[in-house]
Formats: sequence, structure tokens, C-alpha cells
Amino acid sequence: MANSRYKVGDGTIDRARDLRRNSTPAESKLWSVLRGGALDGHKFRRQQRLGPFFGDFVCQAARLVVELDGDTHAVSEAYDARRTAFLEGEGYRVLRFGNAEVTGNVEGVAAAIRAALTPSPSHAAHGPLPLPHGGEGF
Repeated sequence: MANSRYKVGDGTIDRARDLRRNSTPAESKLWSVLRGGALDGHKFRRQQRLGPFFGDFVCQAARLVVELDGDTHAVSEAYDARRTAFLEGEGYRVLRFGNAEVTGNVEGVAAAIRAALTPSPSHAAHGPLPLPHGGEGF
């Protein structure tokens, strides 16, 4: 973590375990697609602590966070915007999907995640691009 204020033993491990145990049906469905490197060998973690926040599904190697938004998203937009800004400032890309999108079209969601994980041919020819730090979004 870039910020040392967030220490192990501060209750966040128990919180992450609780979030994993009480996952929504959409989270469980998407996890079945992402777990164990099932999506082209990319390793994801569920409910990964990132600074003061938790990412629903995180691929550290690709600096990608996949967030699922449920019915309560409308009332938490300001919180989600703060979390996204923090994550982007730490060099992560954030993809958001609605629970209904996952339950109704998990293959399409997996394809969108796969596309975000796959570097474009122009990037491969010149090496990876530097990660952004706080400024423009993706």
C-alpha cells in the first residue's frame, strides 16, 4: 500500500472475510469466471483491501479493479466516485458493471474484462505505458 496509515490488525481482514462470505449472487457468478486464473490465467482476488477501500475483484498484475454495483449504487455514487478517484490515483484502472449485467450476461462482462486485461498491439510494440498518478481518468 502506498499509504502506511492502513495497517494489518485494524479489522480490515475480518471485514474482507465478511464481504467474501456474504457475497451477492452476481459477485458469486462473476467469481466463478475469475477464480483460479480461469480468465486467461489472470489471477484475481476478491474483496482486496486497497488503502482505505476494498476492491470487489482485483488483478494486481494488470492494476485492474472490477466493481459490481447493486441496487444501492444510486445512493452511494459520491462514495464510489471517491473510491474510483483514489484507485486511479494509485495507478489502477476501474471497470464497473451492474449486478443485473453480470447475472444476465456474464459472458459479455467476462469479454469486457478480458479486453481490459489484453494490451493493445501498439502498446506491446513499445512496451508498457507508465501508470497515471492522479490526473486524467481512463
